[in-house]
Amino acid sequence: QVQLKESGGGVVEEGGSLQLSCAASGGAFGPWAMGWFRQAPGKEREVIAAINWGGGSIYYADSVKGRFTISRDHVKNTLSLQMNDLRPEDTAVYTCAARRNVMYAYTATEYDYWGPGIQATVSS
Repeated sequence: QVQLKESGGGVVEEGGSLQLSCAASGGAFGPWAMGWFRQAPGKEREVIAAINWGGGSIYYADSVKGRFTISRDHVKNTLSLQMNDLRPEDTAVYTCAARRNVMYAYTATEYDYWGPGIQATVSS
């Protein structure tokens, strides 16, 4: 059974940076697309970044475009999210997900494996 686990969350001041990582373990890891989702208090979960198996196709939500960078390492079986110029509205629980398909998807129901999530808080 594949397991995903996020790390790197925490508290940062507005304008600061955080790097989230997602480690996969427990089984063969591919060919899968992956994504980062977030859910803020009182809001629905949203996909903010996604990457296909080969890494050549990437999606960013408008809210994070130009500030966040998603990447993956096939050797280490990890997914990363570099978050720069953070804003209070970026405060949320961030979760990584994997989809048994080479191409990413935009909705949570199309992903097959999920991490437990990690909190990232941006103070103003």
